[in-house]
Amino acid sequence: MDKVAVVILNWNGEAMLRRFLPGVLAHTRGRVYVADNASTDGSLSWLAEEYPRVDTILLDRNYGFAEGYNQALSRIEAEYYVLLNSDVEVKDDWLKPMVGYMDSHPAVAACQPKVMSWHEPDKFEYAGAAGGYMDALGYPYCRGRILGTVEADQGQYDAVASVFWATGAALMVRSAVYREAGGLDARFFAHMEEIDFCWRLRSRGYGVACVPSAVVYHVGGGTLPKENPRKTYLNFRNNLYMLYKNLPESRLRPVMRWRFWLDRLAALQFLLKGEYGSFRAVFQARRDFRRQKPYLVLSRKENLSLATVGCIPEQAPFSILWDYYVKGCRIYSKLLH
Repeated sequence: MDKVAVVILNWNGEAMLRRFLPGVLAHTRGRVYVADNASTDGSLSWLAEEYPRVDTILLDRNYGFAEGYNQALSRIEAEYYVLLNSDVEVKDDWLKPMVGYMDSHPAVAACQPKVMSWHEPDKFEYAGAAGGYMDALGYPYCRGRILGTVEADQGQYDAVASVFWATGAALMVRSAVYREAGGLDARFFAHMEEIDFCWRLRSRGYGVACVPSAVVYHVGGGTLPKENPRKTYLNFRNNLYMLYKNLPESRLRPVMRWRFWLDRLAALQFLLKGEYGSFRAVFQARRDFRRQKPYLVLSRKENLSLATVGCIPEQAPFSILWDYYVKGCRIYSKLLH
């Protein structure tokens, strides 16, 4: 069995593979797989011509990010899986710090590197930065990124930290735990599936960490642009899925009551900015959540029955919206005071 398997999930991403796959192959000690979600561009022909020895897993249709990885990883034997986005640049021996950390911390199930912006290498990248957290109402944020504010990296988050969630852009996870926890939830398709997965890990007593001595550079928004109604829909719907599946009984009703009004406030902001597609997407997301809620009940019961941690330390007791907009706390270090 291999020590590490790096798995890049591809869907019509020939341009990203051309730019970043050579660097991944050059700087990775371990086997690299490309799992293809039934691409219709030139991805596979380019791979066959330029890198015929790269292990390729061909999926019969586009399963999305979540189930695409589940399908691919079910065919791979390795101690550690690394889920790596196709739009990530790696350098040096980027895996070594994470492998060393995981080897010496058996209670930690997953970790991530420090994720920097490929466009602005001195800044953190929005999706993951230096490790993810969750506020009391289910809004995710990061060391190095709170809502729309992204910090420059000045070494302020170079210490290893326990986190609530690790980014799916570059996620290392123990294969045994991945299977034990059921993998990513295919119903999410894409967006927030790694947060839901890490929530399950943390509630079951496993650790999740950021190992900043490992560094990658993420383009971000490689599949969907930031202002995109489809992305808005998935983020709002999947956030509700995640909350319903994982919140303890005592917190479910009050959090969902707050989110009822806060989601409407977010929709109003889209409307005032003229983003009519995203305005409609918020309400579609809530409508589809209500329709799918009966099918989430079994997952919720299972998650609560397997939970061994009542209060996850990396879930903040405050509202990040209040701290950000009212108190003016725009960077992670200010939240600590």
